[in-house]
Amino acid sequence: MKISELSRQTGVPVASIKYFLRQGLLPAGRATAATLAEYGEEHAQRLRLIKALTTLGGLSIAATRDVLGAVDQAHGVEGALGAVSYALPVPGTAQPVESPGEVAEGGEGAEVAELLAALEWQVPGTSPHVKGLTAALKELRRLDAQYAPGELAAYARLAESVARLDLERAVGIDDPVSLAERAVVVLAVCAPVFELLRRLAQEDQVRRRVAGGDGA
Repeated sequence: MKISELSRQTGVPVASIKYFLRQGLLPAGRATAATLAEYGEEHAQRLRLIKALTTLGGLSIAATRDVLGAVDQAHGVEGALGAVSYALPVPGTAQPVESPGEVAEGGEGAEVAELLAALEWQVPGTSPHVKGLTAALKELRRLDAQYAPGELAAYARLAESVARLDLERAVGIDDPVSLAERAVVVLAVCAPVFELLRRLAQEDQVRRRVAGGDGA
């Protein structure tokens, strides 16, 4: 297809496509003339991922380039999903959390490590999400609103159930680019949907208690 057709199919303006080509985010098409090229479905798929990363994920061009490089080198589900998950901003922060080393022992770091061990979750201490949770617990403690260990574990088990549902949406997708695109949708769009469902459930529970119900 011509670049104009590629634009119509993906909803990405021609000017943006040319910019992505110049930045090396999108591979060049097959040259058919001095100034013309043909593009295929792989270009449309790549553009959808770029659009998801920059629009839904809010990533910069440089960060998007890094994610695309990681996805291209990924082997299987873990690599593709990990590349996206680690690149997107960590909840509660404005940008991805750098993770040069393990979370320090003591305080909230030890609490998170103990929680992960109790849950038997296979998560490295270098994960930006471990650091993000550690920072969140520290802030809760500063506000004197921290969760007791048992309460935190209960929330973690609910999160585990949601994670299983998330991964079920990726069953049968073997292509790393398609997996990465699905991961962006799940992490950037489905997460807010889940949070809104949680808030609606809270509204329901409050009204039940006010009306004299037992909240069940």
